[in-house]
Amino acid sequence: MFSIELTEGAQLRPLEPWQAEEFLAHMDRARATLDPWIPWASVSADLASATATLQRYADGTAQDGKRLFGIWLDGVLVGGTMFVAFDVKSGNCEVGVWLEPSATGRGLITRAARALIDWAFTVRGLHRAEWHCNPDNIASSNVARRLGMTREGLLRESFPWQGKRNDSEIWAVLASEWKSGPQ
Repeated sequence: MFSIELTEGAQLRPLEPWQAEEFLAHMDRARATLDPWIPWASVSADLASATATLQRYADGTAQDGKRLFGIWLDGVLVGGTMFVAFDVKSGNCEVGVWLEPSATGRGLITRAARALIDWAFTVRGLHRAEWHCNPDNIASSNVARRLGMTREGLLRESFPWQGKRNDSEIWAVLASEWKSGPQ
């Protein structure tokens, strides 16, 4: 197992099916904050569904695809980051993040996302990293900016969630920009 220190007391490490109880407890604390922005947050509502969520990502990792990592602060799971999509053949990935309110304002999400993007570019040789978010989620857009991403466009009413069609901003950074950009 690996662990990356994000700040003193905060680590990024794999989040796996055997941690479903801890993940469910975290989702229970974070769900009200996450539900407006992340459709999968409400999917993990009991131990079976939390385990299934983690298993989908474990299966994706085994297929060299999507991956899921948790952020632990002082030993408590408080958020995470993931490769929503990871396609070596095309050279593209999409990074997603979440954090419960108790851990905001510490730069954990930016550091965690930076670690994933850096790995995708420097270790795996990917070409492009994307960030998708609802334009009303200003905190998420701000992370994309801090990562040095460029807002490439808006997909209008691109996905249904909570009884309405939602827009999605697309941000991206290319490997060539990353090498000369934020570190």
